[in-house]
Amino acid sequence: MKIQKLYSYVRKAIDDYNMIDEGDKIAVGISGGKDSLALLYALHGLRKFYPKHFDLCAITIDLGLGMDFSPIQSLCEKLEIEYHIEKTDIAQIVFKERKEDSPCSLCAKMRKGSLNEAIKAMGCNKVAYAHHKDDVVETMLLSLMYEGRFHTFAPVTFLDRMQVTVIRPLIYVHEADIKGFVNKYDVPVVESKCPVDGYTKREYAHDLLTSLIKDNPGVKNRMFTAISDSNIKGWEKKEGAHY
Repeated sequence: MKIQKLYSYVRKAIDDYNMIDEGDKIAVGISGGKDSLALLYALHGLRKFYPKHFDLCAITIDLGLGMDFSPIQSLCEKLEIEYHIEKTDIAQIVFKERKEDSPCSLCAKMRKGSLNEAIKAMGCNKVAYAHHKDDVVETMLLSLMYEGRFHTFAPVTFLDRMQVTVIRPLIYVHEADIKGFVNKYDVPVVESKCPVDGYTKREYAHDLLTSLIKDNPGVKNRMFTAISDSNIKGWEKKEGAHY
């Protein structure tokens, strides 16, 4: 995928859901993976011509897994984006002290807590998560299977306790397009060292969606449309959106 196409998808999502306001300072949560780096590229390029001025920074929550984030540091220096690494002992707590059988929930909760505290300290009022279209549908499948309800995350979420707004500008982007973008532009992805990577419920939902797409071409887009047209809280397009 060419970078111009990435800009187009991201701008449409931002406009449809009024994700950015004049004067925002937006932190991009960087895991080191392909999705968050594609989002960083997109917002960096978009702010050059977007009508509403916004500032951009990047932050990584270091879980303590021994990952090397120096390629991300170099990329942010090249793009002239402020970059902060918040070191934590989350991996120590989750895997060694608590020895969680299902560690993802606790890890995610602790990671988000550390991220929110760090971005507030950096003076940011918004944080951009790199969830893409596949993530939206996979989360809906997980909710149906394990919670018995039709639900997924919203494009925009205001965290009242933290006074921070979460935005998800990649919601119209297919994961396959992100992979193509990363390969085309030689994006410096940092390999995850999480010991449960590939063995989670989300990975199961990912494999299930892949199988559904193989047997039913177009099913992902139809599921996404069902989500967009539903009454799920937060999915209402805003007044003045570009349809």
